[in-house]
Amino acid sequence: MNKEIFKLEPQRVWKHFYSLTQIPRPSKHEKAAVDFMVKFGKDNGLETIVDEVGNVIIRKPATPGMENRKGIVLQGHLDMVPQKNSDKNHDFTKDPIEAYVDGEWVTANGTTLGADNGIGVAATMAVLEAKDLVHGPVEGLFTIDEETGMTGAFGLKSGLLKGDILMNLDSEDEGELYVGCAGGLDANIKFEYKSAPVPSGVTAFRIAITGLKGGHSGMDIVLGRANSIKLLFRFLYNVEKILDVKVSSIDGGSLRNAIPREAFAVVVVPNESLAKFEKAATEHLNIYKAEFAVTEPSLSFIVEKTEMPLSIIDDKVQSNATRAFFGCPNGVIRMSDTMQGLVETSNNLARVYSDGTAIYGQCLMRSSVETSKDALAGKMAAIFELAGAKIDFTGGYPGWKPNPNSPILKVMQDVYKNKYGKTPEIKAIHAGLECGLLGGVYPNWDMISFGPTIRFPHSPDEKVNIATVQKFWDYLVEVLKNVPVK
Repeated sequence: MNKEIFKLEPQRVWKHFYSLTQIPRPSKHEKAAVDFMVKFGKDNGLETIVDEVGNVIIRKPATPGMENRKGIVLQGHLDMVPQKNSDKNHDFTKDPIEAYVDGEWVTANGTTLGADNGIGVAATMAVLEAKDLVHGPVEGLFTIDEETGMTGAFGLKSGLLKGDILMNLDSEDEGELYVGCAGGLDANIKFEYKSAPVPSGVTAFRIAITGLKGGHSGMDIVLGRANSIKLLFRFLYNVEKILDVKVSSIDGGSLRNAIPREAFAVVVVPNESLAKFEKAATEHLNIYKAEFAVTEPSLSFIVEKTEMPLSIIDDKVQSNATRAFFGCPNGVIRMSDTMQGLVETSNNLARVYSDGTAIYGQCLMRSSVETSKDALAGKMAAIFELAGAKIDFTGGYPGWKPNPNSPILKVMQDVYKNKYGKTPEIKAIHAGLECGLLGGVYPNWDMISFGPTIRFPHSPDEKVNIATVQKFWDYLVEVLKNVPVK
């Protein structure tokens, strides 16, 4: 237990956040977190509901004199992204997060921290528990499985919630109010193959690309970080034909919404080409180091001799898959014409692996323009179908269109300016906030998203800025006092 966390202000938020770090809650494994929230609600004497998909709703009445205010829904998601460094022994379904104070930040030991969205959940818990705050009717909406499919938001039914205003507490830059987000769509790729025998006169190598920063495939895609899968297939594309390299297995990336940090492959190389192969590996390491000197200073590219595999992927599928994944669009596709600095459309080649019968790939496409998202999906289909793969699209969710006339936006701008002497920035986000889906179920809602400053979510470098948590809390408390009347 890192007792320093309990000394941080506001203590009422940090104590709940620490409790959440002790509950294993990777996406699709949130039962313990749901049970924890139900106990919390009932222990505080509040109406507590678990809906049919597992979302938790906790209601708190208005404080005296605030009954005529519009109802507020404070919303966050219970799950977290399970990412760890390769040398870290951690089971996200069993082990607590080792959170600790590191200067001006709270971070974790070799894993994701879960501040996305644990801080938002903790702040809502603090509001629900508090006896000294002033607010109208409040509902806490704690959704499940936001990170891998927005299952909770997809499954939420109309009529369960009574509020008028949704405050999503899942943004990651203090001083910014988010009024729109991108929609998303998953691409699922499959190259079926028959294993072939390993030829004679070869040596086996394990290729390992590691040390990349990774990050959130929406928030961090604009930073130009390297994608380990793209680097791996770039190398394979350049050496497979010239040196007759055969691929036995591939394993790169982990989660659809995380930029891949690591990628591995086992290959066999003709003995007469060993020197050229090792030279090519060194050349690619130097190229990658030069190209990503600023964004990826810890990039590692290693080829080492390994045990001989039992089989290889057949030549045709290897060739087609290598070319398709090497040519697959990745990163920023287009910047927004209407909001400076905002990515409009992107693709994250997130996961590629083989299992002896097929090579599987997964991408997450995002766009704030539905037609652009559809066009990108068409381009993906064209590339992979030409290469002989099967591709299907799942998990589509809509974006959230900004409302410049939002009443809660006006209130929050005024409160921020009065409290801090400056106007907050109004932004849209290139990530899949649940607001788009939730607003479809409750079209009457006035919606906004904000939060403290979190850096490097979806990666083991994730950290939350301590000072901004205090500022975020103070701001939330003041906003609750100034919610419009019904």
